[in-house]
Amino acid sequence: MPRRTVLKAAGLAGASLTLPGFWRQMAVAGAPAPQQVHLQFGDDAARQVAVSWATPAMVGRPRLRFGSASAGFGTEVAAQTRTYVDHATGREIFTHHAVVSGLDPSTAYRYQVLNDGAAPVGGRFETGPAGRAPFRFTSFGDQGVAGQSYGSPYSAEVVGYIEALKPVVHLVNGDLAYADLQQYPGATWDSWFGQIQPSAANRPWMAAAGNHENETGNGPNGYASFLTRFWVPDNGLGELAGYFYAFTVGSVRFVVLQNDDVCYQNAGNFYVRGYSGGRQRKWLEATLAAARSDPAIDWIVVCMHQLVMSSAVAGNGCDLGIREAFAPLFDAYGVDLVLCGHDHDYERSYAVRGVDRASPTLRPRVASTATSVIDTTKGAVHLTLGGGGSIPLNVYGGHQSAAVAKVIVDKGSTLEGDVETEVADWSAVTDPAQAFGFASYDVDPGRPGGKTTITATYYRSSLVPGGPPSVCDRFVLERPRRG
Repeated sequence: MPRRTVLKAAGLAGASLTLPGFWRQMAVAGAPAPQQVHLQFGDDAARQVAVSWATPAMVGRPRLRFGSASAGFGTEVAAQTRTYVDHATGREIFTHHAVVSGLDPSTAYRYQVLNDGAAPVGGRFETGPAGRAPFRFTSFGDQGVAGQSYGSPYSAEVVGYIEALKPVVHLVNGDLAYADLQQYPGATWDSWFGQIQPSAANRPWMAAAGNHENETGNGPNGYASFLTRFWVPDNGLGELAGYFYAFTVGSVRFVVLQNDDVCYQNAGNFYVRGYSGGRQRKWLEATLAAARSDPAIDWIVVCMHQLVMSSAVAGNGCDLGIREAFAPLFDAYGVDLVLCGHDHDYERSYAVRGVDRASPTLRPRVASTATSVIDTTKGAVHLTLGGGGSIPLNVYGGHQSAAVAKVIVDKGSTLEGDVETEVADWSAVTDPAQAFGFASYDVDPGRPGGKTTITATYYRSSLVPGGPPSVCDRFVLERPRRG
């Protein structure tokens, strides 16, 4: 009799795997315990949370128990199992996802994840607020795994800093584990999720897939590892589910993109520009239009990996593909804040809207040179936040700002692609001293008829690992409160 049917995750974000009774019994004997526990929000952070975890082998009846923080585990939810075979090693990866809906807003819950024959693993989470309410979120990109190549001591250290800030949600701006560059990709992902579990088991870590999530042989576009290990809100596009998505916390609509679809730079394991056939751009326009027309939404925050703007001398730079496909939609629908990684440093743009039409690189036009309090109805602020811990091999030591920036304008004959240059008059603030750091954002909904604000703080990591971080940059975004 066949052992079972393997359902691979690439393009099957909603797939599940069911064991026949015989194999379910076999899986109980010496069953491994859950590991790599992490949380994600559904489309409405006030009502839906997914608890995800992994096991090193198939297990019987993976499930979640949960209840309010003051009560017992009164509810049990069966988990959906996703699996794929890692192309580099032939190892099968097993992940489990239990989705809980109908929760109460701003409410603390405790939970256990378990399977037959193994001890449960417990944790706690809190749902997001409903409607206009204050909350905090955090972000960084380009993390890596401490103790591995493309990681550093900061890769692990930053997890504790995020947890100390206690955000409602943390955004990871792409390039998570750098598994595509390792001999054992699956083990690298295991290590990364183990590294972030002290925070990610308590609050959702919502990730964008960057170029280093693109892995040879793992799915038609290379993102099977990402799609298998994360449960994210459904974008309604079938085989493209999981690549990009949106969710709401309070009065903020977060939009998470996958930029390899539009980038000219060939920076992954293989070149996948155009894989969505334009469907991501259409989805983005519909998503932004819906958010801007919703009277309950004040803010639109985009999380993605590659950059519209970066003036790092030796970094990846800007990508014309994003400027052509996505940036006009940011302008048209009044996106407020764009969070990126890709270059391993910190840079803040002025508020930008529109482009210099005489520029062959579609250079963004500065709409306001304010740096302390910024009215985002005039334009969006872009942040490069690639200091999550990955060793910046070509920009180590902090941001080396140039009067001109390079813009990747075609695939070209190298990984980097063909390059043009432009005056970087859109660059407002950089950190010349340190490559590593992370950001925190405090949302104040304001009062009816007044303004709502987001206070952003960028923390520079200590120049010596283990030391305390320090405030490097702080600014306020403001816009009229709607409704």
